[in-house]
Amino acid sequence: MSNASVVVSGVHLDLTESLKSYVTAKAERLFRHNPRILRVAFELVHGRARDHASEYAAQARIEVAGPDIVVRVESEDLYKSIDLLMDKLDRSLRRRHRMDKVRRHQGVGD
Repeated sequence: MSNASVVVSGVHLDLTESLKSYVTAKAERLFRHNPRILRVAFELVHGRARDHASEYAAQARIEVAGPDIVVRVESEDLYKSIDLLMDKLDRSLRRRHRMDKVRRHQGVGD
C-alpha cells in the first residue's frame, strides 16, 4: 500500500475493527490505478429511512491531484454498499486515468 491515508468514519453506527479492516483491505486495490492518491475518506452511514432498500450508505472521497472524486452508494446491506462503492471508485479512477492519457496525447492547443 502507498503512503496515502485511509480514513473510515461511521454515522449512526458503531465501527468495529473488522469493519475498518474490511474497508482498508478493499481500498488497497484503488492504489493500483493511481499511486498519487493523497487520502481516501470513507463514510459509512446507517440511514433512518423507512425504505429498507436504501438503509445503509457508503460514501468516499478520493483526494488526488485535480478535482476530488466523490462517490455514494446506498443499499440494504452495509457490506454490499461497500463492495458497490469500491466497484464505482475503481471505474472512476480508471476513467480519470484514461481521460488524462487522452489529454496528454492530444495536446493542449489541439
